[in-house]
Amino acid sequence: MRVVIAEDLHLLREGLVALLRAHEFDVVAAVESGPELLAAMLRERPDVAVVDVRLPPTFTDEGLQAALAARREIPGLPVLVLSQHVEQLYARELLADGTGGVGYLLKDRVFNAGQFIDAVRRVADGGTAMDPEVIAKLLASNARNEPVGRLTPREREVLELMAEGRSNAAIGQRLFLSDSAVGKHTANIFAKLGLAPSDDDNRRVLAVLAFLNGRQAP
Repeated sequence: MRVVIAEDLHLLREGLVALLRAHEFDVVAAVESGPELLAAMLRERPDVAVVDVRLPPTFTDEGLQAALAARREIPGLPVLVLSQHVEQLYARELLADGTGGVGYLLKDRVFNAGQFIDAVRRVADGGTAMDPEVIAKLLASNARNEPVGRLTPREREVLELMAEGRSNAAIGQRLFLSDSAVGKHTANIFAKLGLAPSDDDNRRVLAVLAFLNGRQAP
């Protein structure tokens, strides 16, 4: 699996390269600036790009904008964004085109190797990997939204895990629920949020995230 990395901190960049190679990823480019990132993604067309939001030369959202520009040229290009803090605007921009193969993780997650590698693989496979803190913040910002307010505490727990990209089986294991119980909760969630039910794990994640971002579900 071919990976492009963009991170301006040398030690973290080299650490990411070493970690991914130790898990049999082929790191085809490791760059430190936005222009280098865009050129590398268009040249290499990787299976997934792992991208820091803030890169030279502006140290604002250079990495995110390069990733979005690359996805316009290569629709569906899988991108996993790393950020120091939860910034809803960046999560919203990343999800704006309604396609899969996207992730948003806080940089702290990199130090949990298993969790990070799982997220990279999920995004590369066309799935979604959203940081739990991002989901919690989106839910909190929608707390006064009437449909979200109608969810039970257990349904909110299921929704958070669903929005992270977890399958029904994974949600059941985490919450010690049967498959049928998870299925009932997800059906209730979709009904209360006014979303069309879907058996496709990634499509339902995108629908939920679209709702939380205040957009029409894909």
